[in-house]
Amino acid sequence: MVNPLVSIIMGSDSDLNVMQEAGKVLKEFNIPFEITIVSAHRTPKRLFEFSENAHKRGINVIIAGAGGSAHLPGMVAAISPLPVIGVPVKSSNSLDGWDSILSILQMPGGVPVATVALNNAKNAGLLAVQILSVADEKLKEKMISYKDKLCSDVMKKIDNIERSSF
Repeated sequence: MVNPLVSIIMGSDSDLNVMQEAGKVLKEFNIPFEITIVSAHRTPKRLFEFSENAHKRGINVIIAGAGGSAHLPGMVAAISPLPVIGVPVKSSNSLDGWDSILSILQMPGGVPVATVALNNAKNAGLLAVQILSVADEKLKEKMISYKDKLCSDVMKKIDNIERSSF
């Protein structure tokens, strides 16, 4: 088995339906990853161990999803030297997701967390691919092809709309 380059973590298994979208993207780009639960509040020792050692295990990027008070991405970023991408998750006890968004987005100077839109783990996966592509030309070419396909898909839709008559 190939060692994972990206770690996808979440505060609870209730976040899995959102966070698995990042894994789908990484699979599409053939990037090895791991996915697990690391709760900032319920497993603080696990949080510290994970954050201190992820880079030693060969992880290059961490995608951390959390709902509610959403401390996980920021705490990991405070401890780990790796880039952390935060995914705010709208949880059952959420204030319409704003509590998660602001908890992840409003990090103090010196502790950056790249933050994507609410429940948008897909973009977190894509951002991880882009970060890794800085040092990998083949991966960069795959990302260019991905973006070219996005463009061609929209151009087809434009053509369909302009050709249709209402």
